[in-house]
Amino acid sequence: MPIRLPVWPLLLQHHRTIREQRMQDWFAGADAEQRVQQFSCDAAGIHLDYSKNRITAETMALLLRLADEAGVPARRDAMFAGEHVNDTEDRAALHMALRAPKDAPYRVDGTSVMPAVHAVLDRMRVFSERVRSGEWKGYSGQPIRDVVNLGIGGSDLGPRMVCRALAHLCGDSPRVHFVSNVDGTELAETLARLDPARTLVIVCSKTFTTLETMANACSMRAWFLDHGVPESGLANHFVAVSTNADAVRAFGIDPANMFEFWDWIGGRFSLWSSVGLSIALAVGFDAFAELLAGGHDMDQHFRTAPPGRNMPLVLGVLGVWYRNLFGFPTSCMAPYSSALELFPAFLQQLEMESNGKSVQHDGAPVQVDTSPVVWGTAGTNGQHAYFQLIHQGTQIVPVDFVAPLSAPRTLPGHHAKLLANCFAQAEALMRGRDEAELRAAGIDDPVRIAHMRFAGNRPSNMLLIDGVTPRALGALIALYEHRTFVQGAIWNINSFDQWGVELGKLLARPIEAELTGQAEGRHDASTRSLIARARAVLSRHA
Repeated sequence: MPIRLPVWPLLLQHHRTIREQRMQDWFAGADAEQRVQQFSCDAAGIHLDYSKNRITAETMALLLRLADEAGVPARRDAMFAGEHVNDTEDRAALHMALRAPKDAPYRVDGTSVMPAVHAVLDRMRVFSERVRSGEWKGYSGQPIRDVVNLGIGGSDLGPRMVCRALAHLCGDSPRVHFVSNVDGTELAETLARLDPARTLVIVCSKTFTTLETMANACSMRAWFLDHGVPESGLANHFVAVSTNADAVRAFGIDPANMFEFWDWIGGRFSLWSSVGLSIALAVGFDAFAELLAGGHDMDQHFRTAPPGRNMPLVLGVLGVWYRNLFGFPTSCMAPYSSALELFPAFLQQLEMESNGKSVQHDGAPVQVDTSPVVWGTAGTNGQHAYFQLIHQGTQIVPVDFVAPLSAPRTLPGHHAKLLANCFAQAEALMRGRDEAELRAAGIDDPVRIAHMRFAGNRPSNMLLIDGVTPRALGALIALYEHRTFVQGAIWNINSFDQWGVELGKLLARPIEAELTGQAEGRHDASTRSLIARARAVLSRHA
């Protein structure tokens, strides 16, 4: 636990010393250029400028010492070695192996995982090329035009985000749709746009028992049959991504059309696996392989870069600095790219499901705050919505800006305007606007000045990528995976389980039986009232 480490009281004292200091003063000094150089680093095609943070060289030295005393390097090495770092489930967390070359030394329980990983990748390449070329056909002999990915959580958010980000590479590929919600509206609206004779479904569920995914899969199966697809023809329209061959077979999918992954892959870290089949179908396997290569580039950086230039480590300790020393409860992700508009939603699951924990590895309660609430949308829309709070609200919100220096699609003059807004927001958060500046602009009404002044001194990171390419995107995703790991290691929590989502799932099944009149249960008065009200309406529409 960080508060028990020798460096912690030094950090507390240092925080008291600099918490009222202003970044504007640091940037006004003669060594401002040196500050930018000192607090910038590059990794795997990403440039990080973290100079607009409330830090000094002493801050970073203490934070990096915190990471060292918390055992982050040793925990990182244990993770890469395939040890069972997910101790509550007695599993490795070796998603890095999924994006590594064949000769990488990744092993779990003494056995190399690379032959199995690359066997699945080879099958994904062959299958995706068959579908994209038109060789794989529906039951009536027509090529596939639409692919529906049925999954939820990590089986949806990651592939959905990547397919949106790389949509400019899709060309005349099959159109890929994502359905995750058990709310029938999402599936019904998707089906209304599809031709069953030319539709392929990927049922993506590790256990093949996930309630939402299997409900949607059963509904799609019925839809095919209702629209004239014979039972014998369903094999042309369904494939599975799962670890449960028996359940896949029981559903009616030939296990020959099942793409395997393994229990050492957590859902929110799984887009690199066969869970990314939808990505390969959307953009082609070569682009998917480039995505993997970008992730591997960042893995190599995280393993080997010195602490002060190690990008995931730097971002991780900055997050701890703001969460635990300043007490900031939220953080914002603002990608200045419409292509990356789903990245904040992906990051919500990655960070909050990983580090939204209140128990340490040994079962003892944590004694500091863990994951912040993560939120955000694509710029520039956020500037006309929640950025008002970020600039002048009573809460301080650290912001990560992500900006591609070239756009996948653009019109003359547009991208320069986009980047100008991104850089200006970061500058405005840092410098603010004081009364003297307003008066110099001819504004002398004290009430108006009070409303127009900005305190500034609000922190942000700027991450630049050359463009929204598969390789750059892979590196960006892996960067935030490793940053999340660094923070969890410092907080001494297991970033790879998610027991907090289990109770609601457990309680939902008996409530569903009660809503449909098949059972009666015992609940608190509020839940009984809600069930009764819903049951009355459902019975009228049965």
